[in-house]
Amino acid sequence: MSERILLAYATTDGHTQHICERLKFLLTALGQRVTVVPIEQADALNLGNFERIVIGASIRYGHHQPQVARFISRHQATLESRPSAFFSVNIVARKPNKNTPETNPYARKFLQGIAWKPQLAAVFAGKLDYPMYGFFDRQMIRLIMWMTKGPTDPKAVVEFTDWAKVEAFAHALCALTPGGARPVLH
Repeated sequence: MSERILLAYATTDGHTQHICERLKFLLTALGQRVTVVPIEQADALNLGNFERIVIGASIRYGHHQPQVARFISRHQATLESRPSAFFSVNIVARKPNKNTPETNPYARKFLQGIAWKPQLAAVFAGKLDYPMYGFFDRQMIRLIMWMTKGPTDPKAVVEFTDWAKVEAFAHALCALTPGGARPVLH
């Protein structure tokens, strides 16, 4: 049975959108009808037309974009009335001990700070693209990477995303039932 799924995202450098497009491909292959939009455009949609809603958000300098929490606050009742999910994208998740909603400090803090409790939550490692960043961001991110023993070559482009984990998330999303138990992703 085909359901309409909304994937609303907030991205800094485009990788969260890339993950959403991959999720759309996977979900479409599983027989779902999927709409992907930036979170700012999701407000203009009738969220009641979607059976499932997924919110994806990236991290920059330790924070999700403020529009994500605002969107969730405005639409909390709708999010809670149907199967819904959240995923965070950040470079810290490249580390095995920081790649789940329970172990990733940014996802954990964000989810604890909002009233909505998504049925499904995940954390995906992002992409490091030094040539894309402006001078200030490149230097700041290199410093952070140096401190956390990550890549610091200013020409490096490294995608840390575990695409098998993204695929597992798509399958778990399809398995959600209204008011059902929260699946656990590993």
